Amino acid sequence: MSKLRFSLNILAVSAFLLTVTSMASAQATRTWVSGVGDDVNPCSRTAPCKTYAGAISKTAVNGEISTLDPGGFGAVTITKSITIEGTQGQGYGSILHSATVGVTINFDSFSGEALTQRSVRLRNLNINGSGGSGGSASSGTRGIRIVGGANSAGSEVFVEDCIIDGSFASGLGRGIEDARSSGGFLSVSRTTIRNNGGSGISTVGTTNGLKIVINDSQFLNNANGIAVGDHVRLSVYNSNISGNSGSGIFGEDPSGGLTTEINVDHCVVTHNGTGFNASTGSTIIRVSNTTAVNNNTLFSTAGGGTVLSYGNNQAAGAAFGGPVSPS
Repeated sequence: MSKLRFSLNILAVSAFLLTVTSMASAQATRTWVSGVGDDVNPCSRTAPCKTYAGAISKTAVNGEISTLDPGGFGAVTITKSITIEGTQGQGYGSILHSATVGVTINFDSFSGEALTQRSVRLRNLNINGSGGSGGSASSGTRGIRIVGGANSAGSEVFVEDCIIDGSFASGLGRGIEDARSSGGFLSVSRTTIRNNGGSGISTVGTTNGLKIVINDSQFLNNANGIAVGDHVRLSVYNSNISGNSGSGIFGEDPSGGLTTEINVDHCVVTHNGTGFNASTGSTIIRVSNTTAVNNNTLFSTAGGGTVLSYGNNQAAGAAFGGPVSPS
């Protein structure tokens, strides 16, 4: 009898340990972070984690990390489809990224997901390049960096209701840098991107048909407001692109043979070095219903590109006010 009781006890302990191990390794659909959390916690609402990096490993694919209260939740690398919600009103998720990237999205590291379902959603985040002590300049390299080779085909990134501020690292300093080489989709809505040493949004490398849609957003006091190239299709609607030392809107096709198309509608483009810059021959910028005044140079086609107006813009210069030409 004692041997039987001993065996039953061993089985009970083993079952308990297996249950605990399973619970520890399980990933939740929704996890939570708090300024007073701890990354050893399970990231539940009552036992939240401290950082987004700590929570992401405990969050299931297509799950959501929610923010309980204001705080700085650290830089994070995303390797799965997920939502990070800063939860404005309950808190406001902040990411300070001195001398590094705030949010890295690496689609080549996604695994076990269909290419057409790879999606990252960032909402209500304050991504701040921060600075050193003694009032030194902000040193963040990029607020958001998106990369991926073949795995980026069909991928999606949504940036909504965010502030991306103060990436000023020498030679970098971009608000959003999209370096996907196999295309994809980027949507930026109701977001302010300002005070970056490089471009507010920049594409890098052969982006191969990347589609970008921007609405109700601001690009203020960057080197360039929005700079894209290599077969990008960009649409900007109802946005303010102002105070950028280089170009408000910059398009190029450095590799040749592809066309970069930019459509700007119902925007304000003011106080930039150049309002619209089509810097290579295969770049087309079309502008309608837009106020474009007080730029040092209204538009430039010095590299052989084309800037076309639908004739309904508020701008100085008769050439810009003419009708759009067939293309």
